[in-house]
Amino acid sequence: MGETFADIILRANGKEFKKKILVDTGATFSWIDGKILKKLGVKAIDTEEFETIEKRIVKREIGFVEIECYGRKGPTGVVFARKGDSEVLGLHALETLRLAVDPYRQRLKKSKTIKALVLKNRDAEMNSA
Repeated sequence: MGETFADIILRANGKEFKKKILVDTGATFSWIDGKILKKLGVKAIDTEEFETIEKRIVKREIGFVEIECYGRKGPTGVVFARKGDSEVLGLHALETLRLAVDPYRQRLKKSKTIKALVLKNRDAEMNSA
Protein backbone atom coordinates (compact mmCIF):
# COMPACT_ATOMS: atom_id res chain seq x y z
CA MET A 1 0.00 0.00 0.00
CA GLY A 2 1.22 3.47 -0.80
CA GLU A 3 0.29 7.00 0.06
CA THR A 4 -2.91 8.69 -1.05
CA PHE A 5 -2.95 12.38 -1.98
CA ALA A 6 -5.90 14.66 -2.69
CA ASP A 7 -6.33 18.01 -4.41
CA ILE A 8 -8.29 20.30 -2.09
CA ILE A 9 -9.55 23.86 -1.98
CA LEU A 10 -9.74 25.66 1.37
CA ARG A 11 -12.12 28.63 1.62
CA ALA A 12 -12.77 31.28 4.25
CA ASN A 13 -13.78 34.94 4.23
CA GLY A 14 -14.12 35.10 0.44
CA LYS A 15 -10.57 33.77 -0.10
CA GLU A 16 -9.41 30.36 -1.28
CA PHE A 17 -6.23 28.31 -1.39
CA LYS A 18 -5.61 25.20 -3.51
CA LYS A 19 -3.15 22.49 -2.56
CA LYS A 20 -2.30 18.81 -2.90
CA ILE A 21 -2.24 17.10 0.47
CA LEU A 22 -1.52 13.68 1.99
CA VAL A 23 -4.60 11.80 3.25
CA ASP A 24 -4.27 10.46 6.81
CA THR A 25 -7.23 8.42 8.08
CA GLY A 26 -5.46 8.17 11.45
CA ALA A 27 -5.71 11.93 12.00
CA THR A 28 -9.03 13.25 13.31
CA PHE A 29 -8.54 16.81 12.05
CA SER A 30 -6.78 18.09 8.95
CA TRP A 31 -3.44 19.76 9.66
CA ILE A 32 -2.87 22.83 7.48
CA ASP A 33 0.03 25.30 7.59
CA GLY A 34 -1.05 27.94 10.10
CA LYS A 35 0.29 30.71 7.85
CA ILE A 36 -2.10 29.63 5.08
CA LEU A 37 -5.04 29.54 7.50
CA LYS A 38 -4.20 33.01 8.80
CA LYS A 39 -3.96 34.37 5.23
CA LEU A 40 -7.47 33.00 4.67
CA GLY A 41 -8.59 34.82 7.81
CA VAL A 42 -9.41 31.63 9.73
CA LYS A 43 -9.72 32.38 13.44
CA ALA A 44 -8.55 29.93 16.08
CA ILE A 45 -11.44 28.97 18.33
CA ASP A 46 -9.50 26.91 20.86
CA THR A 47 -6.22 25.18 21.67
CA GLU A 48 -6.12 21.39 21.92
CA GLU A 49 -3.58 18.76 22.91
CA PHE A 50 -2.60 16.13 20.34
CA GLU A 51 -0.57 12.96 20.76
CA THR A 52 2.03 12.47 18.03
CA ILE A 53 3.07 9.17 16.54
CA GLU A 54 6.17 9.42 18.79
CA LYS A 55 3.81 9.64 21.80
CA ARG A 56 4.65 13.32 22.44
CA ILE A 57 1.89 15.72 23.47
CA VAL A 58 1.76 18.97 21.48
CA LYS A 59 -0.62 21.92 21.80
CA ARG A 60 -2.03 23.47 18.64
CA GLU A 61 -4.77 25.97 17.82
CA ILE A 62 -7.83 24.69 15.97
CA GLY A 63 -10.43 26.38 13.80
CA PHE A 64 -12.93 25.70 11.03
CA VAL A 65 -12.74 26.20 7.27
CA GLU A 66 -14.78 25.21 4.24
CA ILE A 67 -13.10 22.48 2.23
CA GLU A 68 -13.76 21.16 -1.27
CA CYS A 69 -12.55 17.92 -2.81
CA TYR A 70 -13.96 15.90 -5.73
CA GLY A 71 -16.64 18.56 -6.17
CA ARG A 72 -17.98 18.11 -2.65
CA LYS A 73 -17.93 20.95 -0.11
CA GLY A 74 -18.38 21.23 3.63
CA PRO A 75 -17.06 22.64 6.89
CA THR A 76 -14.22 20.88 8.66
CA GLY A 77 -12.03 21.25 11.71
CA VAL A 78 -8.41 22.20 11.04
CA VAL A 79 -5.27 22.35 13.12
CA PHE A 80 -2.95 25.33 12.67
CA ALA A 81 0.19 23.35 11.78
CA ARG A 82 3.58 24.80 12.68
CA LYS A 83 6.99 24.46 11.06
CA GLY A 84 7.99 20.80 11.28
CA ASP A 85 4.38 19.53 11.43
CA SER A 86 3.04 17.43 8.57
CA GLU A 87 0.08 18.71 6.59
CA VAL A 88 -2.64 16.07 6.18
CA LEU A 89 -6.28 15.67 5.22
CA GLY A 90 -7.91 14.06 8.23
CA LEU A 91 -10.89 11.84 8.91
CA HIS A 92 -13.26 14.67 9.90
CA ALA A 93 -12.92 16.21 6.42
CA LEU A 94 -13.28 12.84 4.69
CA GLU A 95 -16.48 12.06 6.59
CA THR A 96 -17.88 15.56 6.00
CA LEU A 97 -17.20 15.27 2.26
CA ARG A 98 -18.45 11.67 2.12
CA LEU A 99 -15.15 10.41 0.74
CA ALA A 100 -13.29 7.16 1.39
CA VAL A 101 -9.79 5.93 0.61
CA ASP A 102 -9.40 3.33 -2.12
CA PRO A 103 -6.10 1.77 -0.96
CA TYR A 104 -5.57 -0.28 -4.12
CA ARG A 105 -5.83 2.67 -6.51
CA GLN A 106 -4.27 5.08 -3.95
CA ARG A 107 -7.00 7.69 -4.38
CA LEU A 108 -10.19 8.91 -2.82
CA LYS A 109 -13.60 7.76 -3.96
CA LYS A 110 -17.07 9.17 -3.38
CA SER A 111 -19.18 7.28 -0.86
CA LYS A 112 -22.70 6.52 -2.04
CA THR A 113 -24.14 6.49 1.46
CA ILE A 114 -23.50 8.05 4.83
CA LYS A 115 -22.99 5.71 7.77
CA ALA A 116 -25.69 5.89 10.44
CA LEU A 117 -26.80 3.98 13.49
CA VAL A 118 -30.50 3.24 13.57
CA LEU A 119 -31.85 1.49 16.63
CA LYS A 120 -34.43 -1.22 16.02
CA ASN A 121 -37.96 -0.39 17.10
CA ARG A 122 -36.92 3.03 18.38
CA ASP A 123 -39.37 4.80 16.06
CA ALA A 124 -42.17 2.54 17.19
CA GLU A 125 -41.29 3.17 20.84
CA MET A 126 -41.21 6.93 20.33
CA ASN A 127 -44.55 6.95 18.49
CA SER A 128 -46.26 4.95 21.25
CA ALA A 129 -45.09 7.32 24.01
